[in-house]
Amino acid sequence: MTNTNREWLLADRPAGEPDMDSFELRETAVPSPTPGELLVRTRYLSVDPYMRGRMRDVESYAEPWDVGDALRGGIVGEVVESEIDAYDEGDLVTGEGRWADYATLDAGDVAPVDPTVADPEAYLGVLGMPGRTAYFGLLEVGEPKPGDTVVVSGAAGAVGSVVGQIAKRNGCRVVGFAGSDEKTAWLTEDLGFDAAINYKATDDYRAALDEAAPDGVDVYFDNVGGPITDAVFTQLNLDARVAVCGQIAHYNDEEVPTGPRKLPQVIPIRARIEGLLVGDFATRFGEASEQLARWVATDELAHRETVVEGLENAPDAFLGLFSGDNIGKQVVRVSSPGDE
Repeated sequence: MTNTNREWLLADRPAGEPDMDSFELRETAVPSPTPGELLVRTRYLSVDPYMRGRMRDVESYAEPWDVGDALRGGIVGEVVESEIDAYDEGDLVTGEGRWADYATLDAGDVAPVDPTVADPEAYLGVLGMPGRTAYFGLLEVGEPKPGDTVVVSGAAGAVGSVVGQIAKRNGCRVVGFAGSDEKTAWLTEDLGFDAAINYKATDDYRAALDEAAPDGVDVYFDNVGGPITDAVFTQLNLDARVAVCGQIAHYNDEEVPTGPRKLPQVIPIRARIEGLLVGDFATRFGEASEQLARWVATDELAHRETVVEGLENAPDAFLGLFSGDNIGKQVVRVSSPGDE
């Protein structure tokens, strides 16, 4: 094992869309685990849209990073050294760690990774936080019923792609918004969505939605915000439910857009709009993980990961989220079995 560890730091708080000036790669010594900790070599690390909020000096549901802090997120890693009997060298685990080659993790905060269920990177997507977000966000907040029409924005992403498939399992008509013909084809041909709209090739979102969801919208799972959400609000049915999971269209805005403009439309239909934080369901994570794993193991739930190679390219992978580079979950492969 090398004695050198690379890790990414927040170099500066970005104004508007981040760029490479927001990141700094430094070399440090490989950390040593203390009692109760594991030293893991990162196999994969996760990049997620919510991390943009952690670059701001604003308190939110995710604690902001300070300039000079190591960037952190979900990782899958191989245990190199264990200071607890529950894990041995060579075990695969997932938890929150640094954007680094090596990280120390509290053994109480990690979960084992079973590569016989799915490839390790899936534990950062469908079998990780995004999958649990989709599971609880749709079933507990969206409350879909058989025959409902469910619309998902950001449908080809890590969360949206799982939302649509669970909605289909619940007997719903599912419509997804995504940003390319390749993505919309994946949604309809591989994941079973009933219709998909390429928002980059559509001038009139409302007309496209009229065609794709002629009976209106009963559940809207919102990952995006912006004009897509404006259009969906005009199509909500009586007693519709809206789960607000993300607003990536606004994450780089320096000024808050004028609004909300569409709320008067929810009064006569008595729609319910609810923000979604997956952490609120932490006591039930085991339930979601077990069900998602069963569906994945039996090929009842499809998933896809876009893998960017190399820790040095982690910022590029993160920035690619805002241009829609990924299909499914965006992850970075930091190392592979047998690497020195």
